[in-house]
Amino acid sequence: MTPAVPPAPPLDAALGLSGPRGATLAEVDAAAALQHRTDRKYLLPLDRARLLVDRLAESHHVLDLGGRRTTTYLSTYFDTETYGAWRAHVQRRRRRWKVRTRLYAEDGFCRAEVKTKDGRGATVKHALTVPAHTYGTLDDGAAAFVDGVLRQAAVPVSTARLSSAAEIHYVRAALADLDHGTRVTLDGHLTCRRADRTAALDPGHVLVETKGGPRPAPADRLLLSLGARPVSLSKYIVGQSLLIPGLPDNDVRRLARAHFTTGALPAPAALERTPAA
Repeated sequence: MTPAVPPAPPLDAALGLSGPRGATLAEVDAAAALQHRTDRKYLLPLDRARLLVDRLAESHHVLDLGGRRTTTYLSTYFDTETYGAWRAHVQRRRRRWKVRTRLYAEDGFCRAEVKTKDGRGATVKHALTVPAHTYGTLDDGAAAFVDGVLRQAAVPVSTARLSSAAEIHYVRAALADLDHGTRVTLDGHLTCRRADRTAALDPGHVLVETKGGPRPAPADRLLLSLGARPVSLSKYIVGQSLLIPGLPDNDVRRLARAHFTTGALPAPAALERTPAA
């Protein structure tokens, strides 16, 4: 019998988030609402992630929501029957795209989101606020929004061809340099769920993303000094690569096998969501 794994410590405590100065959501949005941005991702052990937070404290503020410094994210991703979004990403096509609904669990706030790439390879995110009870679906308003964004980006896909493909759960902390408009997010307790299977990031690691302009930010240079190197890692792509039999092998899967474990979905009681406000 596999021994029980003790629960991971709360992310705020594990990362030492009480140290940095706090900033409100309005302050972070005003300084760092980069919808047109370049993302860089790193897998970092928890001890080095805590050191990263400590070293960023002088220049960055942590998002503080009434005393809460992390937020639980639930994201349902939509794809075609032949996994067109997954294939566009792993084949590095110019017209890559993702469609999802995202619920910020503690706040009962929900959005429909579309991510595309522009001609320079930068990520462009489009979002529409939707009722929390529609999370996990694309109602008429969300479908019209998604279709419009995909059409404008010349992506030959419509919502009529999309269905829910996977659900991603994680806990996020966000730090922002209010003077220079760059952000760093740290995601822990990360799981991808599909049907009755789950793929989970090693609880001793977090996924760090820097979000800024085309030039590496000071946070990127700090991450390099801590031994981290950028990785091409999408939560949705990793989950599907590990959980769908028969998908072509790829570099993403080889990376994921080093840091993710797969298994049966936890008991239903463990999957209860925070009620929408």
